[in-house]
Amino acid sequence: MAAPLEVIVTSDSGSQLWNSTVFDLHSGSSLLSYRGGNSSARTLAVLRGEFLLSAQLGKNFINVWEIQRKDQLQQKIVCPGVVTCLTASPNGLFLAAGVAEAIYLWEVCTGKLLSVLSRHYQDVTCLKFTDDSSHFVSGGKDNLALVWSLCSVIQLDLSHTPEPHLHCGLMGAQARVATASLDQTVKVWELSSGELLLSVLFDMEIMSVTFDPCEYFLFCGGSDGNIFQVSLCSQSLSRDKSFQSDNDGNQVFKGHRNLVTCLSVSMDGTLLASGSHDETVRLWDIQSKQSIRCLTHKGPVTNATIMAAPANMFLPDSRPAVPLPRFSRHLHASEVDAGESGEVCVRLGLCTQEEEETYLQKADRLNSLMNAVTDKSVFGDGENTKVRVAELEEEVQTLKKINKDLYDFSSQLLTKPT
Repeated sequence: MAAPLEVIVTSDSGSQLWNSTVFDLHSGSSLLSYRGGNSSARTLAVLRGEFLLSAQLGKNFINVWEIQRKDQLQQKIVCPGVVTCLTASPNGLFLAAGVAEAIYLWEVCTGKLLSVLSRHYQDVTCLKFTDDSSHFVSGGKDNLALVWSLCSVIQLDLSHTPEPHLHCGLMGAQARVATASLDQTVKVWELSSGELLLSVLFDMEIMSVTFDPCEYFLFCGGSDGNIFQVSLCSQSLSRDKSFQSDNDGNQVFKGHRNLVTCLSVSMDGTLLASGSHDETVRLWDIQSKQSIRCLTHKGPVTNATIMAAPANMFLPDSRPAVPLPRFSRHLHASEVDAGESGEVCVRLGLCTQEEEETYLQKADRLNSLMNAVTDKSVFGDGENTKVRVAELEEEVQTLKKINKDLYDFSSQLLTKPT
């Protein structure tokens, strides 16, 4: 039988025999099970299509499996505290985890801890990278959601404090962010500007939210077990509205008996997967709003996501192209340790850092200004032009003298006998 293109990966908090399970999207049959503990909510992640990661429920470490070796727990990443959320960048270069109110960011190729971000005032509850891995979004119990620029977070200037922007939630394909809250609202934001595009008020708490791939609909999981479909293409759509079921795309999926904790839509936008505390994962046909499959679990569902099946998931003899290193527990490793390890680290974002202008660069810039004197619109006519030229010539001579003195001093220092 041919390997499936899409699979459902789920986990629950009550199973004693396995941690996570892979199901066929269309038949519902169980394909793989990964053993070892239980996964916390919003901590299931696939890294480079080669590793499955999840944070251990109530513990301070992250489990790592090679994605095709279901029975072997490859390693554990020890963290400073209980991991509340976890995500991997789509390009496979970075791993981010929420621990209490802080966000820990690792570089995957070296295992180095690049940054510890402490801008939330209470526990971080969700993390998500953008599709191009340039930003990631964090949401917390402090009612804040922050968008972080990856380049500003990992830059080498340790004295610089990265500044987040106030946004929130899960990422859409068109640079929009959806946030769900216990204040009974779901909000849609524009990622780049932080502008509020839509606010939908419900009559209950919303526990989960997601877009379909084309962003025609917004799906919201309620605390009563219902799933609400909000049309984003309605002609009567205003920025602030209350949810009402109608024939214009706003519908309700009924079937769960407890709060809906996770939602995911298939790549073609026809199927919706939902996980609930009623210990089931349901697969819905979006057009008919009918539940076409129910996958029973042993405890409240913590993770359920539809994903493209990695190429080597069903190839037992395959191995990751590059093994994972040991992940650091400390933010700044010593220079001695870095030298002994023999690692070469290429860091993103260095080209964005501003360098101080050298004396020669200043001289060239001033010379360019002098050449622009012929343009009367720059400095004017007559005596004003002559005075300005004289000032510039004097400054150039001063800079040349400083540069020569620095060169002579350096030469004497380097040639001085030891």
